[in-house]
Amino acid sequence: MDVNAAVAAVAAIAGACTGVIAMLAFRWSERDQARPTRSSLHTEAGLPPGVDTVLSVLRSSAVVLDESDSVVKASSAAYALGLVRGGKLAVDPMLHMARDTRRDGEIRQVELDLPRRGTGRGEALAVSARVAPLGSRLVLLLVEDLTEARRIEAVRRDFVANVSHELKTPTGALSLLSEAVIHASDDPEAVTRFAGRMQIEATRLTNLVQELIDLSRVQNDDPLEDAEPVRVEELVAEAIDRSRHAASTKQITMAAGGAADLRVWGNRGQLAAALGNLVENAVNYSPARTRVGIAARRVAAPGGDLIEIAVTDQGIGISEKDRERVFERFYRVDPARSRATGGTGLGLAIVKHVAASHGGEVTMWSSEGQGSTFTLRLPETGAGRDRTPTATGPDEDAQRRFHHDVNDLDQSTEIPAPEVLP
Repeated sequence: MDVNAAVAAVAAIAGACTGVIAMLAFRWSERDQARPTRSSLHTEAGLPPGVDTVLSVLRSSAVVLDESDSVVKASSAAYALGLVRGGKLAVDPMLHMARDTRRDGEIRQVELDLPRRGTGRGEALAVSARVAPLGSRLVLLLVEDLTEARRIEAVRRDFVANVSHELKTPTGALSLLSEAVIHASDDPEAVTRFAGRMQIEATRLTNLVQELIDLSRVQNDDPLEDAEPVRVEELVAEAIDRSRHAASTKQITMAAGGAADLRVWGNRGQLAAALGNLVENAVNYSPARTRVGIAARRVAAPGGDLIEIAVTDQGIGISEKDRERVFERFYRVDPARSRATGGTGLGLAIVKHVAASHGGEVTMWSSEGQGSTFTLRLPETGAGRDRTPTATGPDEDAQRRFHHDVNDLDQSTEIPAPEVLP
């Protein structure tokens, strides 16, 4: 009995010790879980209540700095812009602003141009930075990307300047010519000559105003609201008919091929205007007694088949320095020739907007001395009513081959220009 009692006493003591150890371990675990980590000290505990939620919904890039200039909180946009690296604010002017604001509590704002990360070019990122105190020891930095806004403002400013210049030229000419007619009232031959010049300038002014209206329309209207299947053959025939008189005057032969049974989805009026501009440019910038070709074909693409409509000329070509700018508004490779032909520099800009709004694109291949090819790439009917614009066009070799293919259209497909009327 004494042995059994001893064993029972030992078991009781062991059980009590086990319980005490378990209780101590549980308390230790609770205290360890309640102890704040380094990251939580810099986020939840460091930020005033609700600030973290507010910063997460702001459109601006947000960075919160503590008294040692360490980043307490930074939005994903701030990392994307390269403002924060290695837990520190990487832009020195902003860091100096934050220190000044921490010292005197004043709100500061400045606009800066920052280098883009990952680009070897001198492209700048325009930002607006605003620094304000956040509590007693934190500083809040809000950064807004102004790059796109500045680009749009520059485009608008250039557009207004160019429009003013282009309108001033014909209106000034009309004013001078009208004065000349008044002073030459007793000379019928001079009056006739000046009146003819006035008609030319009036036509130029009318064309400029109309193209400005067309450009505004293709930028603001959604062409797919009134979209319909459009036969490419009809677009080509209409474009050729539009430039037939100008081609006949210069004895330029126009040839078309490959457009049968092809259809694109879009606004017929805008597509006809875009293709008509390409054909008109090809005729205007081609030497006399040459050839302009218009060809269409179907090409496979990941988002659905595309229809390519290429317009090729045998002109002098476009230099490499001008190729990236030919689609800019009012940009003209040869301003003197544009004035002679009545060009406004808006035709290719209209083509570019029409192609983009239809989920396609316009590409260009050119070689000095060999001519140029402009290619409209548009979704085929049923292939992409909701198609996004294509990311990349055909490579240069493919465009060069297409250029020669269009120039080598079979003679049976030619649509000769009519004879010049006497």
